[in-house]
Amino acid sequence: MGEPKVEFRDMSRIPKVREGFYATNNQFQKAGPKGFIEVKVLENDNLYVRVDLPGVPDDAVHHRVDAVRQKVVFFSGETLNPKEGGIREYSGTAGLGCDCCEITGVVDAKMKDGVLRMILSRVKVNKDQHNNKCTLTVPPFTGQSGIRLEDHPCLVNGRKGALFGKATAGGGAFFAVDLPGVTPDDVEVSANENEIRFRAEIKNVYEHDESSRTYLGSVQSPFPSLISNNTIAWDAEFGVLRIAVVTPDDMTIINNKRSPIE
Repeated sequence: MGEPKVEFRDMSRIPKVREGFYATNNQFQKAGPKGFIEVKVLENDNLYVRVDLPGVPDDAVHHRVDAVRQKVVFFSGETLNPKEGGIREYSGTAGLGCDCCEITGVVDAKMKDGVLRMILSRVKVNKDQHNNKCTLTVPPFTGQSGIRLEDHPCLVNGRKGALFGKATAGGGAFFAVDLPGVTPDDVEVSANENEIRFRAEIKNVYEHDESSRTYLGSVQSPFPSLISNNTIAWDAEFGVLRIAVVTPDDMTIINNKRSPIE
């Protein structure tokens, strides 16, 4: 039996207040660093790069310094779970926006919970500007608030929105929510009639991030009593919260060791 042909309307993309969204990169973000990507100069003159790549496994990202101009680092990654709205592919660059410096290497790179973080070393090559501290980076900081959500600038293939929902065979439902940086220990999920609410506050703040991120939101079902009459199961992996509404018939299978989030 195939999955029902029912579309979930994503009402989360409509701002609920006149000021719009706290962060136009994610409608569920309520606090913390904004923007899909951030590049900044550290006190030791290295560059810190943060890129949100929700859904990409920790070992599935690639990066390298541009060997020709040595101005940027290339990065790419691909999600592996097609049930989260299809496979997504990311590819982008980040680094220097000046002519006076060159990137000499990647000091550290870590992909964790849907966020790529890199430390890049650099050196002055223009002796005329040796005493001037350069702060020109690419892309320029774009984190902002507003009434319109942005598309991920590094997404080259796959779904664009932070929320995906679908009806499943047997009368259940499945939702995937992008919450970059979140682990299972950071998340709280509750159900109320036809609404599932979630809250996530990242407990472990990376040393070069200004603060932790907080997410708050909900997903709603178009079917009467779908949520209240069934079981809610969830997990978080690679910066994606996955929620399953499981019917009593499916619970029999789950009790026999099949995960409802598979």
